[in-house]
Amino acid sequence: MSQQPLETVFQEWHDNQALAEQMIPLIGSLYRHNNVVTTLYGRSLFNRSVIRILKDHRFVRKVEGTELSVQDTLPLVQAMTELNLGPAHVDVGKLGVAFKKRGGGDAKAFLREELAEIVDAHDADGNNGQPKDVVLYGFGRIGRLLARVLVEKAGGGNLLRLRAIVVRGRGDIAKDLEKRASLLRRDSVHGPFDGTISVDYEARTITANGNMIQVIYADKPSDIDYTAYGIDNAVVVDNTGIWRDEAGLGQHLECKGVSKALLTAPGKGDIKNIVFGINHGDIAEDDTILSAASCTTNAIVPVLKVLNDEYGIETGHVETVHAYTNDQNLIDNYHKGDRRGRSAPLNMVLTETGAAKAVAKALPELSGKLTGNAIRVPIPNVSMAILNLTLGRETDAVSLNDYLRRMSIDSSYQKQIDYVDSPEVVSSDFVGNRHAGIVDAKATIANGKQAVLYVWYDNEFGYSCQVVRILQHISNVRFLKLPRAQA
Repeated sequence: MSQQPLETVFQEWHDNQALAEQMIPLIGSLYRHNNVVTTLYGRSLFNRSVIRILKDHRFVRKVEGTELSVQDTLPLVQAMTELNLGPAHVDVGKLGVAFKKRGGGDAKAFLREELAEIVDAHDADGNNGQPKDVVLYGFGRIGRLLARVLVEKAGGGNLLRLRAIVVRGRGDIAKDLEKRASLLRRDSVHGPFDGTISVDYEARTITANGNMIQVIYADKPSDIDYTAYGIDNAVVVDNTGIWRDEAGLGQHLECKGVSKALLTAPGKGDIKNIVFGINHGDIAEDDTILSAASCTTNAIVPVLKVLNDEYGIETGHVETVHAYTNDQNLIDNYHKGDRRGRSAPLNMVLTETGAAKAVAKALPELSGKLTGNAIRVPIPNVSMAILNLTLGRETDAVSLNDYLRRMSIDSSYQKQIDYVDSPEVVSSDFVGNRHAGIVDAKATIANGKQAVLYVWYDNEFGYSCQVVRILQHISNVRFLKLPRAQA
């Protein structure tokens, strides 16, 4: 490479950085002033760094086969700030590709057509609904990640307010508060909290990025009167897994200030197990107890749904290769479960999973068609589901992957299904992925009616994002998603 092209490439990078820097305050203004969440092929642009924005633009080439740069999207974002937009999720990436295909032109005129539903729809008085109180009952792995997501999404018309966490009291309250805050501040898997955290020992609160969170110490739900903390009509998210039936979870509803309970584990009995994006439409207004199913169920159900819709599924087996969890032992010790007493960091542990049976609760059409098993492996996060399926009609790997790619970028399942086509990805590459599951295209096998698909998932963070989507739904936090999905 000669010196001139090298300098040209370097200057282009710097120019794009400058444009991305211009874009950041505009994105923030749209979020805070208009309740518009901007994305780029499903990846949020709000509160992202310059490098992350440039990287996400590069991602478009992988999914669409066409280049998209901040030079293409900045004029659209600038025009959006001038259109008095109402609340919505707007995919700037898709708009940018469509605008390029049209040959460019007047960005504002283009957006008036594409975003007609929300142009001049901004409510200056802020009458977009009342905030919904959320309480996290239990503050372990999922509880703390839910707190991170809820704090991140506070404002911008999200209307969910994390008001309190409930934990058991243990001796020195000041020391306990500091430890709880420290666990929220630092995470060995997901990295540091993005923001500031402070503790008020007298008030027993943790304030994260301006969100004051009451810490309530209690040994059981009946010990708590939430209205004493100014909390009312709240959704209690139970992260303990202690109670999984209506009788146990019903204890939350007997507390003053609580209207609904959401379990972050598979529910038993008649409790509706919800996989957001698939069967959240089954939630009735009078449903007071719901389950967000399991991380594995959330990962596989969206992929199974779109495959069954397109090809039909006759039978199948789901093998889960799952990261170890806090339920297992660090070293060999007694455990009531078979094999789980053996050291998690030192062994692959064959165990059972109810995910295959749980699929039927979200997709009744697959009832009795799937079997399942699981292997716990010595990594702390990110798991994989291997779907070995007999389809209703023949296909090949290229066709199957192309269909799944299209579902991941231009369907109503965009938040649930991600897609990767790289020969070098490994489990750690998916830490922090917000999708329910990620199809690994390079691993897909298809021959006639037989197909094997490999679906990665962040069993902690991706699942937590699914839980928050249910919270938004039952709290009537609804956004138009523009441009409209094509599938």
